[in-house]
Amino acid sequence: MPTPKVVIVGAGHAGAQAAVALRQRGFDGAITLVGDEPDLPYERPPLSKEYLSGAKSFERILLRPPTFWADKAIDPALSTRIVAVDPAAHRVTTATGGTLGYDTLIWATGGAPRRLSCDGHDLAGVHGVRTRADVDRLMAELPATTRVVVIGGGYIGLEAAAVLTKLGKQVTVLEALPRVLARVAGASLSRFYEAEHRARGVDVRLETQVACVLGAGGRVTGVRIATGEVVPADLVIVGIGIVPAVAPLLAAGAAGGNGVAVDPLCRTSLPDVYAIGDAALHANPFAGGAQIRVESVQNANDQAATVARALTGTEEPYHAVPWFWSNQYDLKLQTVGLSTGHDHAVMRGDPSTRSFSLIYLKHGRVIALDCVNATRDYVQGRALVLRGATIAPELLADTAVPLKEMMDDTPSPPE
Repeated sequence: MPTPKVVIVGAGHAGAQAAVALRQRGFDGAITLVGDEPDLPYERPPLSKEYLSGAKSFERILLRPPTFWADKAIDPALSTRIVAVDPAAHRVTTATGGTLGYDTLIWATGGAPRRLSCDGHDLAGVHGVRTRADVDRLMAELPATTRVVVIGGGYIGLEAAAVLTKLGKQVTVLEALPRVLARVAGASLSRFYEAEHRARGVDVRLETQVACVLGAGGRVTGVRIATGEVVPADLVIVGIGIVPAVAPLLAAGAAGGNGVAVDPLCRTSLPDVYAIGDAALHANPFAGGAQIRVESVQNANDQAATVARALTGTEEPYHAVPWFWSNQYDLKLQTVGLSTGHDHAVMRGDPSTRSFSLIYLKHGRVIALDCVNATRDYVQGRALVLRGATIAPELLADTAVPLKEMMDDTPSPPE
């Protein structure tokens, strides 16, 4: 019987973990790990934090030592971009015209930084933050940089702003919405982080639309905003989300749109094709069953494990509570659950102490927590989210009572 062959497209967290999990579960077929970068798999979150600041070298953010992949008989095909999928022939085509056959295809490509569409978006000095190469280019320009404009007040933008401020740069953050972190956190947390950045000299501008990027000699010199004002810039960082890299699958007939649609086992609508990580559009029970993409290491790893189990004889639907983290200055934000759609937020602790939690409720049930320098709340609060616990807001706000002592008697986890 021929040896089964798994081709994994994408060598980030999801793809690398899928390969590792298959070997851990005893899969002895051929595994090819296809990545469009020249580097072996590495951690992405440190790029906008420890790697950008110089606190960690590239070697320290590798997911596994270089010898690991050969030791596990995992074949990395680096600097290789897949441009087409033939589901009938079970074959993918590379940008150079080569092909790879597969018995099972795992699509783990993540996405590319969403680019500005205005004039000047392609000037030298305008950067995204998604790959090592992105950050290396940015870092090479820092010695000649005094003024930085960050477009987008999400995690990536604020993390980069924090690092660059600590490096002595003059940083302006331009956010189109009325508050930073508006898509992922409640208003109280947004206001806290806005104040923290401003206290360190960051010029945070809300409800600010970018009209165009200005330049001279092919290099950025500033950003014109909708009011006509020009914000001077030697360097611009664009952090306005990602575009899932799923075009070849959609062209091959896979269901989807903003990502490729998958079922609870991470199967796409194409035969023997799975999708995991940032690119996978799935019904998430912690989002009320809505079809969403979860951009997190947790989701990448847990969906990879779901596929590895399925391919080794154990079909267990994906069901994992989402969690995230962000480091800015000396603030460690840990999030568990999804706060989207909450109808009440409980403040637990005092933000002035710089250690507190926001607990989000929907119809009286705990759906998420944002914990700032409050690891105990984060660890104990996970169980409340898993159960969808119903707890009185005044009790949740009482820091004298540990969250682990608040479990109600009627478990009702998301279906």
